[in-house]
Amino acid sequence: MILTAVAAAESNPLLPHPAEMAIGGFAFLLVLFFVGKLLVPRIQKTLEERTAAIEGGIQKAQDAQAEAQAMLAQYKEQLAEARHEASRLREEAREQGAQIKAELREEAQAEARRLIEAAHAQIEADRQQAFAQLRAEIGRLSTDLAGRIVGESLEDEARQRRTVDRFLEELESSSAAVR
Repeated sequence: MILTAVAAAESNPLLPHPAEMAIGGFAFLLVLFFVGKLLVPRIQKTLEERTAAIEGGIQKAQDAQAEAQAMLAQYKEQLAEARHEASRLREEAREQGAQIKAELREEAQAEARRLIEAAHAQIEADRQQAFAQLRAEIGRLSTDLAGRIVGESLEDEARQRRTVDRFLEELESSSAAVR
């Protein structure tokens, strides 16, 4: 029976020869050992390195993205602060402008009041001077008139002054009584 199976196996082209099977199995085990002991660790090491590099790159990209997001948030915050500061400065400038306008207006009004007071004082001084000149002129004219009426000369200065003063006092008292 074994002979018949061997004879039948020799005649079947699909079945390999047993010696070839033994050599093929040994070669297969040798390649399997070589691949398992030498190549698989190297391949795994290379794959792990690539995985670590890829994961490191991904981590670096995530870190960079997080940093970029943080910087963007910081820039937005700084921009908001700058806008707020600019708004505050504009408001301060408006307030200072209004204050300066008020101060200038107040100074101008004070200057106008001072000029008006100076003008009033000048007018009063001019009025007093005109009144004194008018009084002297009235005195001279009245003494001339009195001298013509009386017929005697009122050249005496002291007498002339007394007469003029008395006349002006009477004139002032009569004008005060009319009021």
